[in-house]
Formats: sequence, structure tokens, C-alpha cells
Amino acid sequence: MDSKQKEFSQLIKGNQGLIIKVSRLYTNSLEDEQDLFQEIVLQLWRSYDSFKGNSKISTWMYRVALNTAITLFRKKTKSPLTSELDEVHFEYEQEQDDEKQAQISLLYKVIKLLPNVERAIVMMYLDDVSYKEIAETLGITEVNARVKMNRLKKTLKELMTQHA
Repeated sequence: MDSKQKEFSQLIKGNQGLIIKVSRLYTNSLEDEQDLFQEIVLQLWRSYDSFKGNSKISTWMYRVALNTAITLFRKKTKSPLTSELDEVHFEYEQEQDDEKQAQISLLYKVIKLLPNVERAIVMMYLDDVSYKEIAETLGITEVNARVKMNRLKKTLKELMTQHA
């Protein structure tokens, strides 16, 4: 494995949670989650050389992950080519705490009821991504991101109550 692949591998391992969250929010089964996780990693690898450092690495990763998730499952194509990363294997890991998993599952269930852009806003907000980065990632204004999130908080509270 060359130094570029090692650097990329460390980047993925350090930001695996981000990729898992996107995968979980845009799929409905564990198998699809795992497939999307691998496809996002592949797309990150393919665009790794094009990252110029003009934004935070996490902003770039969110952008690639969200674009991959939205377009892949919109097209319903499930045959990603993985030959470019054959030497590197990334494990998909899940937490095991049952009570915490139940709470997380309910949250994901209600977030999945939201349209794609709103899902992305909530996910990034929960990851403590700044409104500036959310706006940059999604191509909206910072004010718009704040307004949407405030509305989404109310919507999520209602949905959590209805589905609890």
C-alpha cells in the first residue's frame, strides 16, 4: 500500500462515523447500508486527488457522501466497481448497546421520513457541523440552514412523539 492509500485509509477510519450516518439515513436495510458505505468510500477515493483543501475535510466528505447516497439510490444501481481499492478493506462497525441502539433507531426512523436535504441538515447538525459548513456542503445560505434546522427541530419532536 503506497503512502496515498495509507493516508486515505487513516482518513476513512477517522471519519467512519460520518459515512455510517449517511449510509444509515439513506437506506432501509443493513445490506443496503453496507453497500452504500462501500460506494461512498469508493467515491471518496475517486475524488481524493481533487480535494484542494479549500474547505474542511469533513465538509468535502459530507458533500461526496450525500451526493453519492442521493444519486445512487435515486438510480437504484447496486453494482459498484471496487477494483480501484482492492488492497484496502474497510469494516462497517455498529454499536452494540441495546438501549442506545433503540433510541438511535427511533431517531433514524423519524429522520428517514424527511426529504433528502432536510435529512442531511439534521445529520450534520447532530454531528455538530457549523451552520456555515452545512450551508457550504448543501449549497444554501447560512441563514437558510439555521431557519430550516429550527423548523426541523419542531418537526422531529412531533415525529418522535408520534412514533415512540
